[in-house]
Amino acid sequence: MKKTLFAAALLSAGALGLAGCDVQKTQNGSMPTVNVSGGQLPEYNVTGPDVNVGSKTETIKVPTVDVKTGSEKKKESAGH
Repeated sequence: MKKTLFAAALLSAGALGLAGCDVQKTQNGSMPTVNVSGGQLPEYNVTGPDVNVGSKTETIKVPTVDVKTGSEKKKESAGH
């Protein structure tokens, strides 16, 4: 909690300090001149794995679910 409060206070003070600055560009910038020669990219031989894709039929046992509404439960309990 104290660290968060301190960070917020520090950020607020920095923002107020920057708000009072007046920035004016006095000179245009330029990119440096670069000469590049030679060099070679590496070469790679890549062999991917053999992949066999297929399908098969499976039988899966699914549990049965008995769903009864409230009125059905009342009728069932009244009958016992």
